[in-house]
Amino acid sequence: MTLPLRRALRLTVIVGECDTWHHRPLHAEIVHRAHAAGLAGASVFRGVEGFGASSVIHTSRLLSLSEDLPVAVVVVDAEDRVRAFLPTIEELLTGGVAVLDTCELLTPARPGDDAGDERGRGRHPDEPDPEGKNSL
Repeated sequence: MTLPLRRALRLTVIVGECDTWHHRPLHAEIVHRAHAAGLAGASVFRGVEGFGASSVIHTSRLLSLSEDLPVAVVVVDAEDRVRAFLPTIEELLTGGVAVLDTCELLTPARPGDDAGDERGRGRHPDEPDPEGKNSL
């Protein structure tokens, strides 16, 4: 059985662990805004080593340099939904970098999904039904 594929866009925002937005960790603010925007999902990954514009290498291996490690927030959804979210990223991003990549999304059917339901075959619930049917 081959898993269904659909085109998607991956947004990766790389910031410092200590970056904040109104006294809240910036990575948490991005995740909460992505959730509020109804995006399919967002994950935060903490780096173990990295450097940015300052050229200072931050690493978890040395206690004195373990502050402000790199953090990547990854959001994946349909291209139009991610692009609609970009103004939010522009508002929040005062440092760091954001990267967009086109990708293919594998979406296995979830338990309880009807085998004939397009959601179980990788179509986002907001995408039009190619057969002109309305599925719930």
